[in-house]
Amino acid sequence: MAFHVAVKFQRFVLLLCLQLVSAKMAVAASRPIAKPGCPDKCGNVSIPYPFGMGDGCFLDQWFQILCKKNHLGHLKPTTVFSDYNVSDISVLDGYMTTDVYTFTNCSGNQTKNYGYWSPHLRKYFKFTISTTRNKFIAIGCNTYAYLKQRGNVYTATKCVTTCSTSKDARTDGSCTGGIGCCYSSIPTGLTGYGIEVNARDDLPKIDTCKYGFLAEANSLKVSSSFMKDLKNSGTGMVPVVVDWSIGYETCDGVINSTLYACGPHTDCIQSTVSGYRCSCKSGYEGNPYFNDTKSGGCQDINECLVLSPCGNGYCSNEQGSYTCTCPAGTNPGRSSDQKFICTRERRTLPVYVVVPLGIGVSIVILFMVAMGYWLYIRFEKIKQMKLKEKHFTRNGGLLLNQKITSNTGRVERAAKIFVAQELERTTDNFNPNRIIGKGGFGTVFKGMLSNGEIVAIKKSTLVDETQVAQFINEVAILSQTNHRHIVKLLGCCLETHVPLLVYEFVSNGTLSYHLHSKEGDSESLISWKDRVRIASEVAGALAYLHSDASIPIYHRDIKTTNILLDEKYSAKVSDFGISRSAPVDSTHLTTLVQGTFGYLDPEYFHSGQFNDKSDVYSFGIVLVELLTGEQALSQIRHGEERSLALHFVKSVKENRLSEILYARVLNEGEIEDVFVVGKLAENCLKYVGRKRPTMKEVSLILGGLHEKLSKYSACVEGRTN
Repeated sequence: MAFHVAVKFQRFVLLLCLQLVSAKMAVAASRPIAKPGCPDKCGNVSIPYPFGMGDGCFLDQWFQILCKKNHLGHLKPTTVFSDYNVSDISVLDGYMTTDVYTFTNCSGNQTKNYGYWSPHLRKYFKFTISTTRNKFIAIGCNTYAYLKQRGNVYTATKCVTTCSTSKDARTDGSCTGGIGCCYSSIPTGLTGYGIEVNARDDLPKIDTCKYGFLAEANSLKVSSSFMKDLKNSGTGMVPVVVDWSIGYETCDGVINSTLYACGPHTDCIQSTVSGYRCSCKSGYEGNPYFNDTKSGGCQDINECLVLSPCGNGYCSNEQGSYTCTCPAGTNPGRSSDQKFICTRERRTLPVYVVVPLGIGVSIVILFMVAMGYWLYIRFEKIKQMKLKEKHFTRNGGLLLNQKITSNTGRVERAAKIFVAQELERTTDNFNPNRIIGKGGFGTVFKGMLSNGEIVAIKKSTLVDETQVAQFINEVAILSQTNHRHIVKLLGCCLETHVPLLVYEFVSNGTLSYHLHSKEGDSESLISWKDRVRIASEVAGALAYLHSDASIPIYHRDIKTTNILLDEKYSAKVSDFGISRSAPVDSTHLTTLVQGTFGYLDPEYFHSGQFNDKSDVYSFGIVLVELLTGEQALSQIRHGEERSLALHFVKSVKENRLSEILYARVLNEGEIEDVFVVGKLAENCLKYVGRKRPTMKEVSLILGGLHEKLSKYSACVEGRTN
């Protein structure tokens, strides 16, 4: 029985609340907007006070509205100072919307059209064209449109359009960029105005109508139908927003006078141009120009019914405001979105309970933090170990082991395995300032090991199967070699994200730098004797790779940038990234064509078969560079002679070798010695590989010439002493 009574009581309360809300909405809907006994509509347009129709229905003569029939027989409101139709009046924001004419020029000649609101408006500034809601707009191809203030005396603003063809005139609803349509802002306090529409003299004449007008920016859309109406009618109507104000006094000057138009519970708002407007105070709503609150003036808003601002608390309405209170046992507060809520009071525990509880909780938290940290460190170590294993496998560790243990990859000297931390310290975390060179397959950093030894560390650029195979191949190749003119591999590191190789540091840069990178107009410092010695050392290193290594090795990328020089200008061959070991019973390797243009053996380029004579051809290019000082591919010659090899062979056949020799070579070398090297280079560059000499034969010739020059130099020095 009690349960049913409670349910009926809840339904009664809910029904009462709904009735109160409905009554509040009904009062708001029935609140009058015009003075008693005065019409409040003309057609479908509401006419709120201080505007009105008929005697005694408006504040003063400026707010009189005339309700007339248009040519279609529809009732339309107009102001007493113009024949323009009014479509909207806002008391809250202090503006009205009315229609004004557009100004048109379809003749292509200069046209001046002027229109004014009223001479009186320019004096009292009761009605001004809204600066924020309107734009001055021009439409048409190659148009100048001017908005004039005070007749044609002062130009307030202008708008300029451009077109390439008549199709550029905007009909897509947009009006940006000045292509066929443009808009600009208007000045504050504009009452009377005139518009001038001209065709531009600086651009070709395009046969389109040109328009200039003021319009409400948000409502006007430059559509094809709008353009059609403008063209058919010759002149059209567009909506313009007009700000209005009461009188021309300031709020401070009128608020205590009998002329003050604002009713009870209102604020006075100063107009930006002249006069003032009225607005209901916060917590009130209605028409602020009525003196009687019962007839529609500013009345109190019951926020408790309309807004429900107190959440789960109690709401008490007051005049212009409200008060929120909370039930017993709860405290007022704010939710995450800053709304009023009531929260239950927190009960505090006694000290003799809080202290032991706090100590116990702290101990548990410390234990859990310590345990979590220990687990984190342990898991990180396991993770790093697995990551290093993953890197080792991905970087070719298994492939390296396979090459080391296979018959075709015997290692004659063991390379040191470096850890990542040591190489990071050595290169200052691979600081870009430590970079000493960049090759086709990686970047080379300079570093110093813990024992003080200076080293060069090659860091691979990419991580893919091809790169890993070349990296491991370089490790295997260099591990097999032991020659003083081949750069020595000290070790490698496979546990990093990209593989690393550690070489002996060769301090004097590349042969290419010393041959071609001259500072200013100075000549290369490498003498003829040193050029022969460097050629002999490189030839000896290649002869060792081809004939004396445990397994023949083809370098496949011999060029001056891969020949390093130490402090004594002694040569060391480097960069074995694409080198290959050759089976003992094989005469060549069939591979994808790799190498550097300008040094590639043409026979290998066309057949894909690489052999020891392909290295001989590349070495021949190096010999020609030593003789001429030119690069393998010329930057100044064109056609076939852009290739140094073809240019050299042609010069030798035409007995013009002395014309292309480097000046220092020609001055310091005996002509017969120079021609020996030139002839040797020509033989190395023969198109058919089997006609070229072997590297051992090349090494013997150059070695003999170097020995001759050394003896001659020693003899000269002895005579001098």
